[in-house]
Amino acid sequence: MSSDPRRTPPLAPAPRPLLRSLLFVPGNRTASWLPKARAAGADAVILDLEDAVPEADRAAALDQVTNALARQADTPGGPALFVRVTPLDTWAAAEALRGICGPGRSGIVLPKVTGPDDIRLADRLLGWCEREHGLPRGHVALVPLLESARALHDAHGCAAAAGRVAYPGAITGAGGDVERAVGYRWSPQGCETHALRARVLLDVRAAGAPHPVAGLWTRVGDLDGLRAFAEQNRALGYAGMMAIHPSHVPVLNEVFAPSTAELERAARLVAAVEEAQAHGTGAVTFEGEMVDEAMAATARSLLEWYTVGADSMPGSVDEVAGQ
Repeated sequence: MSSDPRRTPPLAPAPRPLLRSLLFVPGNRTASWLPKARAAGADAVILDLEDAVPEADRAAALDQVTNALARQADTPGGPALFVRVTPLDTWAAAEALRGICGPGRSGIVLPKVTGPDDIRLADRLLGWCEREHGLPRGHVALVPLLESARALHDAHGCAAAAGRVAYPGAITGAGGDVERAVGYRWSPQGCETHALRARVLLDVRAAGAPHPVAGLWTRVGDLDGLRAFAEQNRALGYAGMMAIHPSHVPVLNEVFAPSTAELERAARLVAAVEEAQAHGTGAVTFEGEMVDEAMAATARSLLEWYTVGADSMPGSVDEVAGQ
């Protein structure tokens, strides 16, 4: 067998942590806003070099972001750091990507995705950047923003286009690119995007992409509306949401984590099913419901992520459980 390192199979990407809240921070305000994002308890921060930054300020914003990433590499801890880059359709954008890839970066958020080809290009560029920095292939997660009707229609293809794709989903904020592309009229109740969010979730889950996230809630002061929308997304199966304001973070962290009561019930359910199995019974009545191994497997998965897998979560188990 050849020993040529170029023929060595790429390493599988490391498991991605669950992220309940991913807070956007304008790249040109990194110095002042990043501490606020950390204080709010965001699981991840997305340093934005795209729409949140005026074109004239993007060079200075890139410098701020690069400096923040360098400090993170020297002092690990705190929220996961992502960067939303500009679309990779110019040499300048590719060079900017090269400059921000390295240790301390959790991932890249790719905007304006039109289809799987955009993701495959980003994957190749990131692979070259990882090689340049001595990082394992797949180290940097890729978060595609499906902001065109074509990309949303092929959400499965987009999510399956590269093994590094993580945290994909339908971002259906009021007035943004998706509303313009699809033509819906946004409402706080979300009825006009419910089917879209559900279908995209199924597509990306079927593709095997970990931890889909939804978003956005643009009404900064309406925390009750945010909670209702977040609960709707959690009920659909999303693992978290993107956010635009620090005040939204505690709500998202609470909604997208199980309560202590939920965890305790899951443990009791597993124990009840396993006891029944030990006595040769497959199904058992548990707290008024008929349960079997399928329900036990779901409960074990919940417990694995939020107790056994606590090391991969931001914060302690008690913090994750909203305590």
